[in-house]
Amino acid sequence: MTASTLQQELSEMASAEDFLNYFFIPFDPAIVEVNRLHILQRFHDYLQQTDVADWDGYARCLRQAYQDFVHSDALTEKVFKVFHRQSRARETRVPLADIGRLT
Repeated sequence: MTASTLQQELSEMASAEDFLNYFFIPFDPAIVEVNRLHILQRFHDYLQQTDVADWDGYARCLRQAYQDFVHSDALTEKVFKVFHRQSRARETRVPLADIGRLT
């Protein structure tokens, strides 16, 4: 399979399940239901970090992305920027004496 054929086939996929089935990766539908966007984003991130252009390389990256969410969750993995902003916001401290005080 050529790289352009692989890219064409991938461009026709619409869901995380499509990708997982295409690469013959067994998956738990409950995990994919909750983490589909996170899995696909992590898959994209892994592809960007490595120089893969063949079916095996893509399958390896997707398998790892899926496994990340089998053993963890979206809050722990922090795939999207919104999770990083929330963790910084949680670090903000307000002294007890300042609560209810008008400035």
